[in-house]
Amino acid sequence: MGYAHEYATAILHRGRIPMDPADFVPNWSDGPRKTKFYPGTDSLPLPDCGYPADADLDRGLARPTDEDGAFDLPLLSGMLRDSYGLTGRRLGVQANTDLNALPFYPLANWSRGTASGGGLYPVAVHWVSGPGAPVPPGVHYYSARHHAMRRLLTGDVTGEVRAALGDGAPGPDTDQYLVLSVKYWQNAFKYNNFSFHAVTMDIGACVQTWRMWAGARGLRVEPALWFDEERLGRLLGVDTAEEGVFAVVPLKWAGTPATGTPAPAPVAVRHRDQERSRTVLTFDALRRMQAVTAAGATERPAPEALAPAAAHPAPPDRPVTALPPCPPLTTDVRTALRDRRSSFGRFDARHPMTAEQLAACLAASAAGSTIGGDTGGQRLAKLYAFVGHVDGIEPGAYEYDPGAHTLCLVKAGAPGAFLQKNYFLSNYNLEQAAAVLVPTVRTEAVLDAVGDRGYRLVNAVVGAIAQTTYTTASALGVGCGVALGFDNISYIEELGLDGTGEAPLLIMMIGNERPAPADFRYEIA
Repeated sequence: MGYAHEYATAILHRGRIPMDPADFVPNWSDGPRKTKFYPGTDSLPLPDCGYPADADLDRGLARPTDEDGAFDLPLLSGMLRDSYGLTGRRLGVQANTDLNALPFYPLANWSRGTASGGGLYPVAVHWVSGPGAPVPPGVHYYSARHHAMRRLLTGDVTGEVRAALGDGAPGPDTDQYLVLSVKYWQNAFKYNNFSFHAVTMDIGACVQTWRMWAGARGLRVEPALWFDEERLGRLLGVDTAEEGVFAVVPLKWAGTPATGTPAPAPVAVRHRDQERSRTVLTFDALRRMQAVTAAGATERPAPEALAPAAAHPAPPDRPVTALPPCPPLTTDVRTALRDRRSSFGRFDARHPMTAEQLAACLAASAAGSTIGGDTGGQRLAKLYAFVGHVDGIEPGAYEYDPGAHTLCLVKAGAPGAFLQKNYFLSNYNLEQAAAVLVPTVRTEAVLDAVGDRGYRLVNAVVGAIAQTTYTTASALGVGCGVALGFDNISYIEELGLDGTGEAPLLIMMIGNERPAPADFRYEIA
C-alpha cells in the first residue's frame, strides 16, 4: 500500500481527527498572488470568439461521436475565456465568511465559469504551440486577468510534449497542447496539507468545463493524466515538488499539424514566476502526495485496469422511485457558465424543486462522471441524493441508478437534521436545500488498480461531477453550492457504505433560492 492510501484515510477522518497542522492559521497579509507573474514577458491578447445560439448544454454533455471539428485561435480563446477567464464582478448579501471583504476592490470577487475550492483558482494553463498555430511556436502562460498569453519561450518544443506523453496517449496527432499545472502555494497558504485534496478536484472541474464547452461545438477534449511529469516540469521551468503537472490536453487544430522531433538537448523556460509572499511554507503530507503521485507518472494503465474499481450497481431489493424525463437543457453553455455561482445560504425550502429539475441534475452529473482521455470509460463514481424538498418525491436518502433513471431508497425520512448536524461551516443551511447530492468513489480500489497516481484521477472525477452539477443547475435556473467541510464518516454510516469501500468526497446542494436577492453583478466580458 502506498502513501496515497494513508492520505485518503486521513481525508475521510479529518472531521473527527484533525489533519496536521491542526492549529494552522493563514497569514492573509503575506498570501501569494492569485495568478503566476512573469515580469518582462511579451503579451499576446487573445481574439474574441463568436458563439452560436444552438450550442446548448445538452449537446455539450453528449460527447461528439462522428463530428470532426478542429480548434483555431478564436475557439481556443473562447474556451479559455469561458472557463478560467474573468467574466465579471459579483457582490451579494449571502452567508459566506468572506462577505465583509468583498466590497473592497483589492479583494474583489471576480466570477469565472469554472468552480474552484475556496475560490482560489490555482490551476495554471500553458499553451505549447507548434507551427500549425497562427502565432510563432513556443510556450505560453494564460494570464486569466488579461485574457492574454504571456510568451515564456519561443521555438517549437512540441516534440518534448509528445515524448513526455509516450505511446498510447489519447487525442489526435497534433502540434498544439494545453498543459495544466498547479503551483501548490497558491492553495496551501490557506489549506496546508488538505490542499492536495482540493487542487486535484480543481483540475477535474477545469477539464470538465472544457469538455462541455468543446462538446457543444462538436470538438473533443481528451486529457492525459499519465506522462513524464519531470520532463514537462523541466520544460515549463518549474520545480515539480512545488508545482505539479497534472494534465495534458492535445488539441486537434485546423489545418495540417507539423510534427517535429524532441529537441536534442534539454529545453526549458528560463522565465520564473515571481512570488509575492515573503515566507513560503512547506507541508509534509502535501509534498509526499506530490512525490508518490508523480513517481508512477509514466506508467499509463491499460484500458481495462480500472474495471475492478468501477462503481457497483444498486442493490436489487430496495424500493424504487421512477424519475420523470429530464427537461431539455437548452441554455447555451456560455450563458450557463457565466450565470454559475455558489448559493451561500440563499436556499429557500418554501419553494421546492420539481422532480424534473432533480432528474436533470442527477442525469447530467452522471454523464459528467467520466473525464475521458487515458482514464478509460469506466464509471468510477456513484451518486446519492438526500431529498428534502422536491415535489413528488418523498424525503429520504436515495441512490441514483443512471441506467434505469431511478432513485433507490436507502433510508426514509427527512434528512435535514442529519445534514446540518454534520456540516462544519456556517455558510449554508443544508435543511433548506431541496436536495444534497453526494458523489462517492471507491478510492482504495482505484489506488489498488493503478497506483498512487490514481488519487489524482479520483478527485478529478469528483471535480468534474461538481462542475457539471453547477453548470446544470445554472441552466435550470436553480441554486447550487458545493462544499467539502462535512463529516465524511457520518455519511458512510448514514448511507450504509461500510464494507463497500465508497468514499463520499464532497456534497452538492441544489434548490430554489429566496426571491429578489440583493446582488450586484458587473460584466467585464
